[in-house]
Amino acid sequence: MKALFIGGTGTISTAITKRLLAEGCELYLLNRGNRNGALPEGARILQADINDEAKVAELIRDLEFDVVADFIAFVPSQLERDYRLFNGKTKQFIFISSASAYQTPLSDYRITEGTPLSNPYWEYSRNKIACEEYLIKQYRDNGFPITIVRPSHTYDERSIPLGVHGKKGTWQVAKRMLQNKPVIIHGDGTSLWTMTHNSDFAKGFIGLMGNLHAIGESVHITSDETVTWNQIYEAIADALGVKLRAVHVSSEFLAACGQVDYRGGLLGDKANSVVFDNSKLKRLVPDFVATTRLDQGIRQTVRYILDHPEHQVEDPEFDLWCDRVIGALDAALSAVRE
Repeated sequence: MKALFIGGTGTISTAITKRLLAEGCELYLLNRGNRNGALPEGARILQADINDEAKVAELIRDLEFDVVADFIAFVPSQLERDYRLFNGKTKQFIFISSASAYQTPLSDYRITEGTPLSNPYWEYSRNKIACEEYLIKQYRDNGFPITIVRPSHTYDERSIPLGVHGKKGTWQVAKRMLQNKPVIIHGDGTSLWTMTHNSDFAKGFIGLMGNLHAIGESVHITSDETVTWNQIYEAIADALGVKLRAVHVSSEFLAACGQVDYRGGLLGDKANSVVFDNSKLKRLVPDFVATTRLDQGIRQTVRYILDHPEHQVEDPEFDLWCDRVIGALDAALSAVRE
């Protein structure tokens, strides 16, 4: 198989890239070269900014592909550019959308690919929906061979998967746990969630590549494991070898506090209970099964981050914000009890 990835070094795409190279795929990566150092040998690098359309067109002038996948497109204009560049040059174009595009709030917590797309809380998700609509039109009107993939919360060894964190990542929450400080869990922590290790995501994604039955289809790729946010935070604390001190805070209150875009990230995504039905993926990729249980994946991630200090990015602003939110709740409780 001859494939081109736009990006190829992010959380979702890295595992796919490594697995394809191990399998002997003729894989091209089109990116700016900032994170290619950690890749195994074998990738053919086309170094360019995808937004420099003229340069990219020149780089691929004599190339054609079985699969082109764009991991870094977020708005329709970027897909319009991709269509100009790759129409007639690939047998399959895969767009990485988002499961956050599904109906929010949900009318049924069980999500299939037939669940409506609508998210009034998060512009990111609405842009992904608009991207999908553009590609579907190109498929219907011009035969552009699309496949739309919707990941949900996918993680790797470089970042601990969490619900409430600051702008600089999730390490500060782990550090609070290690310091025996309270950590914030949105809602009451009992809403249902699904997290998928990127190695499992890669299995499903590769099964869709070059799959003639996936053309014109939208497919989400997630684990079948469903857990609560309380279980997620307990698993992180257990991996760190500490006792969890949880403070549950309303998602609406967190969104109003505005440290980061919790309106989108929580109200438009993580605050909602979701259970994904992967029947469609398993029809298209019959041997797909997610094998990394959440507690196992979190232990791997925590071990990796503790061994690699470069991933322990401090976020003192978020740390102070957590103290202020928790202090405000304590003060409100004291005032009510007086």
